[in-house]
Amino acid sequence: MLNKDESKALAPFSCQFSPQVPELLLKLNCTIAISTYQAGKLVFISAKDEDSLSQLPRNFNKAMGIAEDYENQKIAVACRDEIILFKNSKELANYYPKAPNKYDALYMPRVTYHTGAVDIHDLSFGLNGNLYAVNTLFSCIIEIDDNYSFKPIWAPPQIDKITSEDRCHLNGMAMLNGKPKYATAFNNGNTPQSWRDNITSSGVVYDIDQNQIICQGLAMPHTPRIFNNELYVLQSATGELTKINTKDGSYEVIVKIDGFVRGMSLHNDYLFIGISKLRKNSSTFGKLDFAKNANQAGIIIVHLPTKSISGKINYLNSLDEIYDVHILKNKRRPNILNTLTGDHNEGLSLPNSTFWKRKKE
Repeated sequence: MLNKDESKALAPFSCQFSPQVPELLLKLNCTIAISTYQAGKLVFISAKDEDSLSQLPRNFNKAMGIAEDYENQKIAVACRDEIILFKNSKELANYYPKAPNKYDALYMPRVTYHTGAVDIHDLSFGLNGNLYAVNTLFSCIIEIDDNYSFKPIWAPPQIDKITSEDRCHLNGMAMLNGKPKYATAFNNGNTPQSWRDNITSSGVVYDIDQNQIICQGLAMPHTPRIFNNELYVLQSATGELTKINTKDGSYEVIVKIDGFVRGMSLHNDYLFIGISKLRKNSSTFGKLDFAKNANQAGIIIVHLPTKSISGKINYLNSLDEIYDVHILKNKRRPNILNTLTGDHNEGLSLPNSTFWKRKKE
């Protein structure tokens, strides 16, 4: 561990990584996108060459869930009180004034949905390009449109009122056939903040279609995802990647990771998992037994067929907590422009052409 003086001497977002990581990203032809609400960033991690990585951090106010509509070249980012939708323009990337011909994608902001501060966690595109999200504050899964702040479409069966009380800490959502299929929560409570009582043993998985719990007794479950027709869940408090048997409620531990795991994305046979440091002064997590092991933040790369760790990225400063991890496939060096500066206003997209505003001489 670095002391404070050593950390200050490093460049922001300094990291160490396994030697094989850059080569692996080049081989997979992809970029890692991570969100960190703690640092208020969306970070793209790309291979610069076979030996080094390049990072592009952009400011976003409490960045949480990341969603991608690959077919339509869109991504969406959940923030403190809004969801921002971006569209890729390869043409604008080619002529980006600050670095022409450097990036193979440039995500430009196109739509902002003003949801209010409802503590959105997971975010996904549906079959028809609509957006679904987990509204943790109101204990429900929602659909995003331009008529309302949010539209509830499902709540756990015990939730008897859609109200801003974070009753069970509903946080994760797994999609199947373009619709939410499974959800994770820290418990099945129905009173305000009830999930804080036994957070290391009360976690549950819901089948949304059946409207019932299919697995329970989990340790702070996050990030349910369907890979190869199997349901996987991260147990954050035990550092375990688990595969859930959706028929009998049992589960298998696939990989044990020494840390607080949250956020994962599969590309080919490689699973990219986020790990976070836990705040020692946190009233919820700081005094728990597993907190002493959650002392690193970064990415663990797991080769899923062999259940082995293939590489690691470890942050030395700036970034302590990761929420989401998403792999941008077929993007070796993407860029994204946020709405906090005026840069995005300089680039214009039309159906058949693009323009960058010329600077006055």
